[in-house]
Amino acid sequence: MAYILFAEDDTTLRNAIALALKSEGYEVRACKDGAEALAAYAERRPDLMILDVMMPKKSGYDVCVDIRRKDDLLPVMFLTAKSTEEDIVLGLGLGADDFIAKPLRLDVLLARIAVILKWTKRVGSATAPSDTFRIGDAVIDATRFTVRRNGEPDLSLTIRELGLLRTFAAHPGEVLSRDALLDAAWGENYFASSRTLDQHIVQIRRKLGESGSLIETVRGTGYRLRHM
Repeated sequence: MAYILFAEDDTTLRNAIALALKSEGYEVRACKDGAEALAAYAERRPDLMILDVMMPKKSGYDVCVDIRRKDDLLPVMFLTAKSTEEDIVLGLGLGADDFIAKPLRLDVLLARIAVILKWTKRVGSATAPSDTFRIGDAVIDATRFTVRRNGEPDLSLTIRELGLLRTFAAHPGEVLSRDALLDAAWGENYFASSRTLDQHIVQIRRKLGESGSLIETVRGTGYRLRHM
């Protein structure tokens, strides 16, 4: 069973989450702050990391930044009472894969954990040597989760970003609905919102540079990768 590392400074909530995770059979390491979470990560890499945003010593954002300097592929979720568009943009820019709003429903948390772990395993096993494709002038390396454009340094991709890019590349010129993109990058029956998808698209366009303009918004429907 998967090993989940999470950090939450509220003792009551931390204990409730730990009990819920253990009841589902997960191996759990519960931390009371960001510094403890980083130390636990250094001891053993988890299959999933869940971080409260507002914590003493190190915030969830700070922990995510430190993790992403060395680990591009670890799925990271944020637990947060801060769910404005600016907060989501910031978190996604730091490399988060998902946000779960407080007050927290444990059944929703467990459902989303199950799906993200299943989806992560499926995407990871789908890669193969020399698994690369192009969008415009950008070259995406699915084995390394990177994008390269015009000789510039490689930029890291999250698992969600890679899933979306794969979907666009497989359907050039097609209008893809928001639901279809959410299913492709988050898995069926996942609870990601359209706003989360839109902010992932913002990050993808930024990483693609000039080629990002090839991903067009189709108002009221979704997105389309313009024929190159």
